[in-house]
Amino acid sequence: MLKASINLIKDLKKQKRENSSLLFLDNVKIITDAISGGIQPKIILVEKESFNKWGNICPVYLVDKKTIEQLSDCKTPQGVLCIAEYIQDIEMSTPNTNFLVIDGLQDPGNVGTLIRTATACGFKKIFLIESVNPTNSKVVRSSVGTIFKSKIISLSRKDFIDFASKNNLYLLKADMKGENLFETKFNQIVGVVVGNEGQGVSKEISEICKKSISIPMERGVESLNVAISGAIIMYQIYSKSFKI
Repeated sequence: MLKASINLIKDLKKQKRENSSLLFLDNVKIITDAISGGIQPKIILVEKESFNKWGNICPVYLVDKKTIEQLSDCKTPQGVLCIAEYIQDIEMSTPNTNFLVIDGLQDPGNVGTLIRTATACGFKKIFLIESVNPTNSKVVRSSVGTIFKSKIISLSRKDFIDFASKNNLYLLKADMKGENLFETKFNQIVGVVVGNEGQGVSKEISEICKKSISIPMERGVESLNVAISGAIIMYQIYSKSFKI
């Protein structure tokens, strides 16, 4: 077990501020999920030697509680911190399963929840269009580790439009004025598109969607939370693969 130097701690604090490709994981389960999902830790910090559950897969440093609290985004960290580099999936091949498109979504809790639901429903690719960074600690936490099981591609709106047009992707936009979700037939691979919390799906992405779908609800309710809407739509599509 190594002892962390002051210079190492200073460097980690600087990296946390400046390096958006680094993950700072402060939860035992999420760290374990990340490692099993192929993430290679660079450094692990622990308050006590007994807190190291992962052996010598990387340098492990013993630090005090205050240091972990300073590097963690959690109010009550579990006495461990794993620093790892997040390598984005860059495979831009045509999806061979249903997929999710997140357009301009900035709330990390919603994005993490959508990633978790997409993974549960077999939506194997997730396109993050000008949305919150997947390394955001709240995204990772709210995805409950499923972020490491999905193929997540962050890209610009223009790049996605070019890719979707080239591959003739069948996109369904979540929209209050769309066709009733429960009366819609799904006979091919589809991409469910959800948009910004306030403004919805952007005009540019809307123009390449084949159809709009809506969730029926009682009058007087303006809309549902985007993560809830996305979940209902994905589960409805997923259910069509079962014989009930």
